[in-house]
Amino acid sequence: MLKATIEMINVSVRVVMKTSGDPVKRIPVTLRLDDGERPDIDERTDRAGIALFPNISGSGRVFIDGRAHYQGKLDGEILVQLWSLTGGASGVESGAPSGIDGGSIAYPSMQTDSVMVEGRMVTTDSEGYIAHPGEWSEAFARSLEEKEGLELTSEHREVIHYLRAFYNDKHIQCTVRDMIKHFRKTWGKNRGSNKYLHEIFPRGGPQKQGNRLAGLLRTKGEH
Repeated sequence: MLKATIEMINVSVRVVMKTSGDPVKRIPVTLRLDDGERPDIDERTDRAGIALFPNISGSGRVFIDGRAHYQGKLDGEILVQLWSLTGGASGVESGAPSGIDGGSIAYPSMQTDSVMVEGRMVTTDSEGYIAHPGEWSEAFARSLEEKEGLELTSEHREVIHYLRAFYNDKHIQCTVRDMIKHFRKTWGKNRGSNKYLHEIFPRGGPQKQGNRLAGLLRTKGEH
């Protein structure tokens, strides 16, 4: 009986900075195949920001400087765009965004985490606040809900979209008082209350957990 021929191809990972498009040189790139039959393959990017992995087949994950940035089929060139460099590398970009689609909030000493969103890794800080608000999507909220221990309902989504709309309109974070005022009108006195909002967002209330799911920044004086 003839065995199926497995097509082996060369896979290249091109790493660039998201904001400038500049190649990221000499950064560690690791390929981890899903079949588990081969050990991790380690390379570094060249002057063009490319790490080449010959004779690869199947699917797997791509790690940049120790953090996963891609998961899926390994086929041809895989582009990884970094908002900032982590792990003590030089050239870290910083600065809070001026709006929802503003720049990266990453800073040199920030402890980062990530969440898998539709086959790619989205960077957050250690508490789950998105590192670059412009990367937020409905899929991000769905992916983060498992980490947050929630099952998103229409009420959660209504709060999330209200928080984002409020920030887009006023360019400031929404306070719990503002939320209560709004949702008391739309949901009624019982559900539009501080108590109920904290019940549906048990990990820090609507300001903390709500802002994380909405892809917004940490609010001063959160409770």
